[in-house]
Amino acid sequence: MMNMPMMGLGTFRLKEQPLRDSLLQGLDLGYRHIDTAQIYDNEAEVGQLMSESGVPRQDIYLTTKVWISEFGQGKVIPSLELSLEKLRTDYLDLALIHWPSPQDEVPMAVYLEQLAEAKARGLTREIGVSNFTVAQLKQAIDILGPGAIAHQQVEIHPLLQNRKVVEFCREQGIAITAYMPLAYGKVLAEPLMQQIAARHGVSAAQVSLAWLLAQNMAVIPSSTKRANLTANLAALELKLSGDEMTQIATLDRGERCANPDFAPAWD
Repeated sequence: MMNMPMMGLGTFRLKEQPLRDSLLQGLDLGYRHIDTAQIYDNEAEVGQLMSESGVPRQDIYLTTKVWISEFGQGKVIPSLELSLEKLRTDYLDLALIHWPSPQDEVPMAVYLEQLAEAKARGLTREIGVSNFTVAQLKQAIDILGPGAIAHQQVEIHPLLQNRKVVEFCREQGIAITAYMPLAYGKVLAEPLMQQIAARHGVSAAQVSLAWLLAQNMAVIPSSTKRANLTANLAALELKLSGDEMTQIATLDRGERCANPDFAPAWD
């Protein structure tokens, strides 16, 4: 089973030419981790571009996420089968629950047990969740048992460090993928990030990514420009000092970018 590459290609809000620019250039540069979701409405395009790229399917770590409309009894597996059809593959590397069911409209056991069944059937190699609070993670573990939840994908960047969730995931051996790792560019305007970047001769974006990577989190930034895609990959080689890591940690101010009206009561 392929390990998730720490640097991935996020596809949120990308379609048509921007998606083509991102995926084909990214795969050409050596990216091997693609993140999509049913609600992004781009799975069919992602599948087409993966096929066009010529990169063997087994060399790509592919994640998609089940949308909240597909949580009801008997719906999760058909929705994933449709995702697989669109993505032109017979398996996912990781299938996630995109958000917990709003106000527990669908009981968590209903959709998580279907997700576990999807894994048992070979539709996905690993399963996990996204945007779950500590209380919801505990409930998920109670439902499926320790070790069943392989990943949690959650918003993390220097301005929102989600420490309670991160600490709990580490205790439970749940891997973390940090989405919106640049906070829509807000991180890049921070003087501290710019100072550290200047010291290393890199960009503030690379510093933010390196800071997350140093904490053993996968990251899925989104870019359509070859120069930025190349720079993001180079962040894998950037080593920050202990002092720099500590300084960046002081930037946490709970500044959340993804907070829809159906979001859970955050930690």
